[in-house]
Amino acid sequence: MASVPQPAPEPSPPVTRPAAGRTPLRKAVLDRSLAALGMVLSSPVVLAAGVAIRLEDGPPVFFSQERAGRHGTPFQVWKFRSMRLNDLDPHTMGRVVGDHPLVTRTGRLLRRLKLDELPQLVNVAKGEMSLVGPRPALVSQLADYDEFQARRLDMPPGLTGWAQVNGGTALSWDERLLLDVWYVDNWSFRLDLWCLLRTVWTVLRGERVRASAVATARGHEREVRAGQA
Repeated sequence: MASVPQPAPEPSPPVTRPAAGRTPLRKAVLDRSLAALGMVLSSPVVLAAGVAIRLEDGPPVFFSQERAGRHGTPFQVWKFRSMRLNDLDPHTMGRVVGDHPLVTRTGRLLRRLKLDELPQLVNVAKGEMSLVGPRPALVSQLADYDEFQARRLDMPPGLTGWAQVNGGTALSWDERLLLDVWYVDNWSFRLDLWCLLRTVWTVLRGERVRASAVATARGHEREVRAGQA
């Protein structure tokens, strides 16, 4: 007796991407408004940091570098200079943490308190960055992204983000990418608020890897890649 042919299994539904292709107007307006307020309120800290940097290691006070914005659009990101002047290629320096030999004493303090990122409020006010989002990557790194990793470019880069409050520099680069993509695919105002609150906690207690967040992001990666196959 001939066997009855079985119907082909239905393909898995694609994972939704609520933030893909758009940045809510309310988020952009809120970002710029809070960035303008932040620049005013932080001006004494900015002045003090600038004086400390100049006294210890001379000018320049600020460091600027080309980074990848939303959809990979290049822009100049600004930070307080926390390292001694050098001609090293960023790709050869490895992970730069507070005990790196090129990091100045003032730089260690600024990095520990995340104050070296304060000048990026200017980038937020200009619409190049957001208060919360994936950290801006080097433009040269984009060529190494696969389809899944490139999803992190669907949102503007952030001053802080999901990867930063779940381990930051203690994470591997691949783990940061996983957390960034999870953030982009699960974005909400509530998630942004949670990131901002956890940023304060991270500054106070230091960076610690949240294994549960990394595991959730890995599960999300498997789901997305299965849908892409």
